[in-house]
Order: sequence, then C-alpha cells, then structure tokens
Amino acid sequence: MAIRLIGIDIDGTLLDSSFKIPAANLRAISRAVDSGIEVALVTGRRFDFALPVAKQIDRALTMIVNNGALVKSKGGETFLRTLLGREIARSILAATMDQRNTTTVVFNRPRENQIMFEALDWEHPSRKGYWERNREFIGEVTPLESCLVEDPIQVMFTGTVALMREIAARLDKLDYREKFSVALTEYESRDFSLVDVLHADVTKGKTLERWARRQGYTRESIMAIGDNLNDREMLEYAGLPVVMGNAVQELKANGWAVTGSNDDAGVAMAIERYALGQG
Repeated sequence: MAIRLIGIDIDGTLLDSSFKIPAANLRAISRAVDSGIEVALVTGRRFDFALPVAKQIDRALTMIVNNGALVKSKGGETFLRTLLGREIARSILAATMDQRNTTTVVFNRPRENQIMFEALDWEHPSRKGYWERNREFIGEVTPLESCLVEDPIQVMFTGTVALMREIAARLDKLDYREKFSVALTEYESRDFSLVDVLHADVTKGKTLERWARRQGYTRESIMAIGDNLNDREMLEYAGLPVVMGNAVQELKANGWAVTGSNDDAGVAMAIERYALGQG
C-alpha cells in the first residue's frame, strides 16, 4: 500500500549528531510532501523548541510534540491537546520530593512560564546551553507545586541515565500508575536521559493513531521512523516501522526495517526506499 503519512522523530533521527538536518533529509522530505505524502515531526520536544527545526523544512508539516500531548501546524494552530490533570501532577511531585533539582513542570502557554522549575542551576555544565536558549520560556517558583494553577502538559525529569531509570521504576510502583503514562528517552553516549509524565492516553503512538484517523489514513499507509525508547509505541502502531541505524538496541531487537544512521541521512534513505519507491 502507498505511504500517505510519515512520522519522523527529531533528535537522533532527523537530526545528525551535530544537531543539524542533513541536506539529503531536507530533499527527501520536500519530495515526499510534493508527492502528496503528509509528513509529521513526532518529538518529545516542546513546540517552541521543535519549531526552529521545522522551519528549516520549506514545506507544510504537522507537529506532534511533547511526546504526543499536542498536535499543531507549523504555523502554531492547535489541532489536538491532551493535558495532564493538575492533581495527578501534584501527586507526582509529592512522590518525587527528593528530585526537585531534576524536575520541571511544562505548560501549554504562549511564552513566559512555559517551563517551571523550583531549583535551577543556570551554570550546570551539560544543561547551561539549553537554559540559555530557552530563557524566555523559563520560570522559577518555590514550592514547585504552587505553579499548578492549571493543568500542565507534563511533569519532566532530566538527569543521568541511571537516575532516570530509578525515577521511572519508582513511578511504575505508584498505586495510581494507570492514571498517567511515562515516556523514557535515553542518550547513553552522553549519559543523559529524560522521563516525561503525561496524561494516561498520551504516547507518540496513540497520538499518531488519533491523527491518522482524523486524516482518514489506514494504519498500513503510515510509516514511522525513530531511534529511541519513546518512539516504541509509534513504531508499533505504524504499518511500516523503520528503525535508525543508531537506534537503541531495544528497538532493533523487534525485527523492524533498519535504515542508515542519523549521520548517514538514514531518514532520506528510508523515505526514498519505502515511500518514494527508489530503493
């Protein structure tokens, strides 16, 4: 069946290891859109953090951001939104009181106070660049729970791979676990990981499915390309799942198609082979 929708992860997939889009990826995506295929960037990034990437692609794109909590156009129009209830967020914060220096609450706000912290180390060696690039979106408040005057998008934890695995395991043991979902993303080469706590009905895969139904696409006409643990549900849903050559082993073990690495423009290879029929 012809591919009608391609869901593409950003970090480790669309972007190379220098956080740039290879020219071949830009060309392939443009050709796919020009041929009538819808392309969606499906990412754990916030919309405002994903937008500079999307703007490099001179075509209309769908933006599935915050691991599926929001679906927007590149121009900022919101199509779907599923927020985490503030009382669940409050419970998550209460269960992780010892992790305030790793904890962020993210809101669906225009600009100011999108990303709320209680204790932010502006000089943190591995995070300083991110803080500076996002300074206009960042707010600080003590205690962090006091920011919950509306439903957030997510509660997010960041830190070392070992610590984030520990936090994910702790969250899995909570007696209200069915009331939220957890997206774990790991970059072992950098010893950096993220844990996103979202509404129970939010994953990349569930949102891609909702969007496909809205657009009238069958599962068999969808291709998804990813590299990390938070891409698993998206890949499981897609009729044609494609794993990057640099993907985590847990994804490669599923027997899905494997394309080139992010440094070899693996996205372009996959689009040309499976969507444009040139492989």
